[in-house]
Amino acid sequence: MKHPALLACALVALAMSGADSVSAEAYPSRPVTVIVPFAAGGTTDVIARIVGEHMSRTLGQQLVVENVGGAGGTTGSTRAMRASPDGYTLVLGNMGTHAAAVALYPSLAYRPDTDFAPIGMVAGLPVLVTAKKDLPPRNLREFSAYAKANVDRLNMAHAGVGSITHVTCLLLNALIGVNPTMVPFNGAAPAVSALVGGQVDYMCNAVPDIVSQVQSGTLKAYATGTATRNPALPNVPTASEAGLPQFQALAWNGLFAPEGTPKPVLDTLTSALDRALDDESTRARLIELGSEVPEKARRGQEQLANLVKSEVARWTPIIKAALVKPE
Repeated sequence: MKHPALLACALVALAMSGADSVSAEAYPSRPVTVIVPFAAGGTTDVIARIVGEHMSRTLGQQLVVENVGGAGGTTGSTRAMRASPDGYTLVLGNMGTHAAAVALYPSLAYRPDTDFAPIGMVAGLPVLVTAKKDLPPRNLREFSAYAKANVDRLNMAHAGVGSITHVTCLLLNALIGVNPTMVPFNGAAPAVSALVGGQVDYMCNAVPDIVSQVQSGTLKAYATGTATRNPALPNVPTASEAGLPQFQALAWNGLFAPEGTPKPVLDTLTSALDRALDDESTRARLIELGSEVPEKARRGQEQLANLVKSEVARWTPIIKAALVKPE
């Protein structure tokens, strides 16, 4: 007969194991909040809703988008970082919140590489160099020459310090060798509106934010910062084709949970995200938007963790060289 104390210990261990198993199997038992750290209607918000719709069906619980803007997306990201690590609060971050912010905000409340548990890359966001329709240059080579000759009266729109529109154009300006007047806006939408209206000269923006204006001819498009042409804009050359191969700018969205979230919960979310990105209808909606659906090899928790580290290393020196300070 077993010793009573040993038997009691065994029963406790079995009970705890069973509780953990039930807890993992039951997740999620209520709606999951996905913080979008930007205003409603922007690219990150739209992508969150497209992918979240399919994930909700897979998980059997609604993914509820909560828009928490401010400070280049770091306000919402900070709230997500401080949430309970139980899988019920996530954040759809991007290149700005989880890479550029490190160099821009010395007192940033979080470290993107250690304070979040990566779930997976959600979408690639090709960056487009675009200009008001009556700007004289017809292509990227002519634009480079024009920018150098007219830098004193050239102005560049962006959606706020640290945004994708800001950071990627810092790279473009450095490659061309110009330092134009920069005009900040409270988000991409008003910046694009100003560009369409001719109040500013050019900007760099994620394709989903500007695809309709380019397709309608209300804006000029010079090049995309990707290796291949974008299916939504097949007539727009890549920067390499246009003569500036160093301009490589593919922004991205990634789904994160607070650090400490249980691995079974993360795995459940990663699996649901993977199924969403494999769904033909979801893929078609993302591609029509102008975004890229990451290939299998670029998805997953480890891949997103590596992406964050490499992006922090890439963009930090570019931002510091430009002597950029947060607004």
